[in-house]
Amino acid sequence: MNMLKLTDNELMMKVKAGEIARLGLLFERHHKLLFGFFYRTTAQAELCEDLVQNVFEKILKNRTQFKGYGKFTTWMFTIARHELADHFKKHKRRAETTQVDIENEVGEVEPGFFELEQKREELKVLEMAFGSLDEEKRQLLALSKYEGMNYREIGEVMNCSEGNARIKVFRAMQELRSKYQKIEKQVLS
Repeated sequence: MNMLKLTDNELMMKVKAGEIARLGLLFERHHKLLFGFFYRTTAQAELCEDLVQNVFEKILKNRTQFKGYGKFTTWMFTIARHELADHFKKHKRRAETTQVDIENEVGEVEPGFFELEQKREELKVLEMAFGSLDEEKRQLLALSKYEGMNYREIGEVMNCSEGNARIKVFRAMQELRSKYQKIEKQVLS
């Protein structure tokens, strides 16, 4: 049987049954996804690598708890969210945010330079607005907009109903939009 053709749930059920080496395939499939989730929340690459490793260690440790009913990624992100919360509790600090460094170019202006500069400024404002959201709202938007999870899956990860997840994502987007507009007025004026 070709292990690469197995679904995530099938692989995890094999891990649960004692085929521990199959966890490596799951790691290969999802470590970048997890890293991105953590990076959008913490903006610290080394910390993200550690958190990804911790999540897969917990997946291995808690493999018997996997039931196989929902998507593996939903279960994985639930563990990831708890790992992130544990990290912040342990270190008693909030996620640090990063800002985009924009270098001033000297010399000739390339075609499209001003459009590119405008996009960079908009990205900088978006990152500042995103970084100013509280941790839960950053996680909600990361799961929804970056990871492409639906509201049911987000509800499972965030331990709330699908309807509540929809409302929380909507409110997080509203707050992001509001913060973006305020920062945009300050920065781009």
